[in-house]
Amino acid sequence: MHFGETLSEERFIGCIETAYDSGVRTFVTSDVYGNGKADELLGRALKGVERSSYSLVGMIGHDFYEGQRQGSRGYPRFTDPELRGPSGYADFIQMACSKELERCGTDHFDLLMLHNPDELGYTSEPLWQALQGAREQGLTRLLGIAPGPANGFSLDLVGCLERFGEWIDWSMLILNPLEPWPVGLTLPICEQHGVKVMTRVVDYGGVFHDDLGGADHVFKPGDHRTYRPEGWVQHGMEKADRMRPLAEKYGLSLIQFASIWNLSHPAVESVVPTFIQEAGDGARLIEDKIREFGKMPDLRFTAEEVESIRQIGDNTGCMSLKGASKRHATSERPDEWPMREDLLELAERNGLGDAW
Repeated sequence: MHFGETLSEERFIGCIETAYDSGVRTFVTSDVYGNGKADELLGRALKGVERSSYSLVGMIGHDFYEGQRQGSRGYPRFTDPELRGPSGYADFIQMACSKELERCGTDHFDLLMLHNPDELGYTSEPLWQALQGAREQGLTRLLGIAPGPANGFSLDLVGCLERFGEWIDWSMLILNPLEPWPVGLTLPICEQHGVKVMTRVVDYGGVFHDDLGGADHVFKPGDHRTYRPEGWVQHGMEKADRMRPLAEKYGLSLIQFASIWNLSHPAVESVVPTFIQEAGDGARLIEDKIREFGKMPDLRFTAEEVESIRQIGDNTGCMSLKGASKRHATSERPDEWPMREDLLELAERNGLGDAW
């Protein structure tokens, strides 16, 4: 995934085994990660492990089977009209699920998520009917949606829940103490629809793993985090240091603190950090980070504590959000499209403001 040092296959598998031995019981993979390689390695790591002892979350959304990679844009979504129309959704979903399950060495997902959907993914009834068909076939127990790849899609998500919430059990969203916005706006709506939330990037690019080394940290060439604004590590660490007293109050490491802050929000029931083996002599072992996460206590912060941290980390308006936006007159990229009147009406009805 181009974060930190590249792990050998053997060490990757060892990390999964370490996670399981440390008490982690949910594993999340996407078919597009390494074009199936991540699925394969996860399957090898969990081979022989009692299937009922862990939950497997699979994600499909990009078509790397028939689609052509488009540079930094990646592979097209399988809903791309140049690849297929609505009549082809069900066949693709069945094929993609079957291949991913085979690579993972199992016959069903506990949760299947629509990964990085385009505008059609949020609005197409035939698509969600096809996903429901996969559940009816026994390919998955539950269904979910995972907006991405970057932050945003808030109004699109709320609109999707209003349309298809009866079929959606989970959503995977970006949330951490340094990025409470915009997902914080949508959590009450997820709760209202009975949709549980799994939060990713809780580590904030590694800041909450607490081993980036401060302002002089140098990322390995090609690391995806080099595309972030200059000074983001120092700025993030300064804010994280202001949050440390609450972590120390409960005897928590920073990643445990960030995870518990997420879990202290209604609707949030799972956190998915990115575990990174940082480059450099002073970097902590990724295996130790995984063990630390596995020891996280069953603790929740008070509403007052949650709000005090949100105020420190408040990032409202700090980025151009993806998805529907007033910034776009045309859809020039698969993760940005023009705002629709129905979404603005939805935002007003739900008290989400109009700064989109």
